[in-house]
Amino acid sequence: MASAEEHVFRATQAQQQGRGADAVREAEAALALRPDHPIAHNILGIEALGRKKVDAAREHFAAAARADPKSSTLWLNLARAHNVAGDDDAEAAAIESALATDRTSLSALIQLAQLQERRRELGKAATSWASVAAISTQHRNPNAELRAIFEHARAFVAERSRLLSDELAKSLSDDLAAASDRDRRRLSAAMDRMLGRREIYANHCHGLHYPFLPADEFFDREHFPWLAELEAKTETIRAELTVMLSSEDPGLSPYVSMPAGTPRNIWSELNNNAAWSALHLWKDGERIEEVCGRAPRTAAIIERLPLAGIAGRAPNVFFSILQAGKQIPPHTGVTNTRAIIHLPLIVPPGCAFRVGGETREWREGEAFAFDDTIEHEAWNRSDQDRAVLILDCWNPHLSEHEQSMICRLFAASDAAKNA
Repeated sequence: MASAEEHVFRATQAQQQGRGADAVREAEAALALRPDHPIAHNILGIEALGRKKVDAAREHFAAAARADPKSSTLWLNLARAHNVAGDDDAEAAAIESALATDRTSLSALIQLAQLQERRRELGKAATSWASVAAISTQHRNPNAELRAIFEHARAFVAERSRLLSDELAKSLSDDLAAASDRDRRRLSAAMDRMLGRREIYANHCHGLHYPFLPADEFFDREHFPWLAELEAKTETIRAELTVMLSSEDPGLSPYVSMPAGTPRNIWSELNNNAAWSALHLWKDGERIEEVCGRAPRTAAIIERLPLAGIAGRAPNVFFSILQAGKQIPPHTGVTNTRAIIHLPLIVPPGCAFRVGGETREWREGEAFAFDDTIEHEAWNRSDQDRAVLILDCWNPHLSEHEQSMICRLFAASDAAKNA
C-alpha cells in the first residue's frame, strides 16, 4: 500500500502534467491516510478553484494553512480564493497571515496593495505599493506582468505623493508665508523628507569630527552678518581676478594633486587636471605673498573678514576655476568645525552646486555658507569657465572658547606627532 507521501508525490506530478482528475484522486488518497496533509489540501484547493468550486477551494486552502501556518504560499492561495469569492475581510486576514511569516513577501505585498486600492483605502495602499516599489529595485529583468505591476506601484505612489504635497502646501500656505526664510526652509525640507523626495544628510568628516553641531547643509545667513560687506566688493575682486586670468601665466594649479601610485578613486579624473584649478591667496593658514601682491585689494578685503585661524590649517582662501563642461564629483570635507563661503564671481548659465538634498545656482555677487562635510558636488554645463572665491571661517555654532580649544587641540596633536 502506498504511503500518504507517495500519493502526494504522484498528485503533484499529475497536476504539473495537467492531469487534474489523477491529481484529485491521488490527493484524496493521501488525505484518507493523513487528513491534515497540507500539500494534499493545497492540490485539491487549486483543482477546485480551477473548476470554479470556490467554497471547496476555500475549505481546502484553509485546511492546508492550518496544517502548515508558516507557509506564506498556502495563506496566499487562501487569500486568492477569498478574492474570487468577493470576501475582502477574509482575504485581508489571509494576506496578513502570509505577511506574518515573511514581511518582505513580494506576492503578499502586491496582493495587499491591490486589495487596499480596490477598497479605496488609498493611504494604506500607498504604503503597500511603496514597499512593492522598493523591492522592485532587486528585480533587474522582471517578466512583462511583473514589470507592469512595478510600473503601477511607482505611478500610484508618485500620484499619492503629489496629491499629499498639494494638500500640505494648501494647509500650510499661511504658515509658510509668515515664516522666516530659515523656518520655511526647514519645514519645506521636512515635508520633502516626509514625501520621500529628499534625504537628510549627515556629516562625514575626513579629519576632526566635532560632535553635537547641527548638520545643516547651507548655514543661515544671519550667522554671517559680514557677508554683505564681502558681496559689496564683488566688482573689485572680480576685476583683479580677470586681470590675473588674462595674463600670460595666471598661476593656476590643479586643485586635485595626488601622490604617484595613489589607487584610483573619485578624484582620479581631476588629478593634476586643469579642469578644476585654484589660485590660492591663503593656503593652510599661510598668506601667499606673490598672489596677494597681484590682487592687493582682494587681499585687503579678506584680511578684514573674521576667518578661521588655525596654525598650519586655516584659513584657506582661493579662486576656484571650473572649466566649461566639467564637474566636481560628490565628496565630503575634512572637518565640521569650519564653514565654507562661496562668493560667485563669474557664473555662466548652467552652473549649479548641490549640498546634501539642496541644489542652488550660483548668482554673481551673492555669497552663501555651507558645511562641506555634508556630501556636495558642483557642475558647469556651460561653454565658459566658472569662477568662485572660496574661503573658510569657523562653524557659527562654535563658541569663541571652543574655537580657542580647537586651536590648542590641533597644536598639541601636531606637537605630539612631530616629537
